[in-house]
Amino acid sequence: MTGFILRRLGFVILTVLLSSVLVFGATHVLPGDVATMILGREASEQAKDSLRQELGLDRSLVVQYGSWLSDLARGDWGTSLSTGEDVRGVTLERLSNSAMLALVAFFMYVPLGIFLGVIAAWRRNSYIDQVISAGSLAFVGLPEFVTAVLLIAVFSRALHWFPSSSAIAPGTGFFSALPSLILPGLTVSLTSLAYVVRMTRAGTAEVLETDYVRTARLKGLSAGNVLFRHVLRNSLLPTVTVIAAGVGWLIGGLIVTESVFGYPGLGRLVLFAVQRRDLPLIQATTMVIVTIFALANLAADIMYALLNPRIRYR
Repeated sequence: MTGFILRRLGFVILTVLLSSVLVFGATHVLPGDVATMILGREASEQAKDSLRQELGLDRSLVVQYGSWLSDLARGDWGTSLSTGEDVRGVTLERLSNSAMLALVAFFMYVPLGIFLGVIAAWRRNSYIDQVISAGSLAFVGLPEFVTAVLLIAVFSRALHWFPSSSAIAPGTGFFSALPSLILPGLTVSLTSLAYVVRMTRAGTAEVLETDYVRTARLKGLSAGNVLFRHVLRNSLLPTVTVIAAGVGWLIGGLIVTESVFGYPGLGRLVLFAVQRRDLPLIQATTMVIVTIFALANLAADIMYALLNPRIRYR
């Protein structure tokens, strides 16, 4: 197991390095000129050339990449071209905000999705199964902004339970921000719930038909014993993959939800950086998201080994 984890860590590092090449290359083929965007179209060519030299944009791409990667590894992520702020500080602050929202959404839809999926599989083809399947799929087809607007109309405008805006001040703690996290967290949960439910249902239904589960039932084991000791350890393996992929999306992919609620998360920061062609900010935020995806997949592989003792990694 230790050898497997070390190999997977090496694969994570390789993935991040290859992604850094793609991220760096992609940011340098974006349309527009950085110097022009900073100084304006009316600036002289001499002023633009001086700025390019100051930013190191006149050097070869290989030299620029090596310098950027070295600085990134040392924790020097540069200065935002659009705001003049330290990129590392801004990115980590937004990452903290996204982590709070991800935590709320995760504990809303993952346990509930697994529970409903297991119930649907246990009572498959019954009225309960149909209700769970239809109910969980109801919000999947709706765009996130539609779900968000509906929740704001009901829980904020009509019932006055939660604020319609989730804008929080820098440095706000989790419990202070919690009331502002409920509606965006619920929006994400309604969008993601069906995937966990369907994957859990499919995996559990398949395992329930296996010979060893039938044998356990014939031995007179209770339903709870059969479910927790023989079914869930194997049926949740496909669900783990879906959840792991969802973690990266929760951290950096909630651009629409964060925009509707005005929440200062990492996804909204990525959008801000792209709109202003802020290269240091685009590169740093993208690399953070890539790293989170890679680590989430590593955690999923480890969970595979813990859930299924038949899996042996050498």
